[in-house]
Amino acid sequence: MTSIESAIATYTPQELLRGPAVDRPSQPGRRSAVLIALYEGDDGPTTILTRRPQHMRKHAGEIAFPGGAHDETDESMWHTALREADEEVALDPTLPRRLGEIDRFITGASFSLVQPIVAALDTPPELTASPDEVDLILHVPLVELMTPGVYRAEEWFYNDEWRLMHYFDLVGETVWGATALMLHNLLDVATRFVQKK
Repeated sequence: MTSIESAIATYTPQELLRGPAVDRPSQPGRRSAVLIALYEGDDGPTTILTRRPQHMRKHAGEIAFPGGAHDETDESMWHTALREADEEVALDPTLPRRLGEIDRFITGASFSLVQPIVAALDTPPELTASPDEVDLILHVPLVELMTPGVYRAEEWFYNDEWRLMHYFDLVGETVWGATALMLHNLLDVATRFVQKK
């Protein structure tokens, strides 16, 4: 975990603007934060993902990080990420230790500015899924994401431009869209740091 913590702490996040997002105002009307929580598991650094229930109006059945829209009562985007993780999987807000951020981006569907915040947990957490928001909690070792054949990419023509779409084919689940983009960015930051040493 030490090398990943150092990689995140020293990384300067970029803001990815694509397609119509380039023409958006500098202050998007909607902002969201997700929590990328990492802990040392039996197979090394491990992150927490969730599967959204089928009854949800948006993104039903998709794999996601805990997170959601910034609330006016939230002191910061960090507090948004902690609150959402508490609501979705009952992660104690006092446990995550903030490490830094990876690249922010504007979603293609809702044009929401998403801020992925990476945090460390000193021990594997005890979690409980909120049935209204989470169908399944997944504990995914990063080494599994880097196993040959798990990652793939496709080019999609969307909003008048070609975009690289990322996919991670886990056992029984496929991670794609914004979550796969964040996972790819996380692994890229971590491995670049290791290669520099």
